[in-house]
Amino acid sequence: MSLLTATNEVADLVSLDRFTAVAASGGDDARTMLAIAQEAGEEVAHRVDWNRLLKQATITGLPYTLPEDYHRPVAGSTIITALGVFVRPVTNSGEWAVMRYIGSDHPYFYRSGGTIDIVPEAAAAGATLNYVSAHFVAKANGADFRAVFTSDDDTTVFNEDLLVRNMIWRWKRQKGLDYTDDLAEFEAMLKAEINADRGIG
Repeated sequence: MSLLTATNEVADLVSLDRFTAVAASGGDDARTMLAIAQEAGEEVAHRVDWNRLLKQATITGLPYTLPEDYHRPVAGSTIITALGVFVRPVTNSGEWAVMRYIGSDHPYFYRSGGTIDIVPEAAAAGATLNYVSAHFVAKANGADFRAVFTSDDDTTVFNEDLLVRNMIWRWKRQKGLDYTDDLAEFEAMLKAEINADRGIG
């Protein structure tokens, strides 16, 4: 299901005229739908560690610049050394300054802005960064992924029915309509899709 198809499903359900274009349209309704689709897609992508968004990168040099599509770390296993040791996180700059000064036998990492540093430095060689990608939008060629809808034939890495359900309640909220049931339907579908993605049920 493409962005245009999903948007037209929403239009049918909220009694709007169907769209011939969304991403390239200059119409007010199309711009609104595109903005709602973007918000809806980002929420679905950011709330769940979808399998298709789980990525790995090999750390090369320090400080290591995070991948362009990096959104957040995979909880509990952000960095693993080449020897299979979990690298523990340091969460504030003061603690990191002390750690760098005194050193440590066990590896630690600290994220600052768009980079990651590790002590001891030798632990970084061949280490793997596990992260969740921000690129939930799949381009028509099936090989390119982005964080933003730019074309009517864009799809998502998750079930597009989630996008439709999320768009419906957001559209109703924007129009000042009751969206309680629609939000509940979205949340129920999201839970079911999470279980399916994890092979549960």
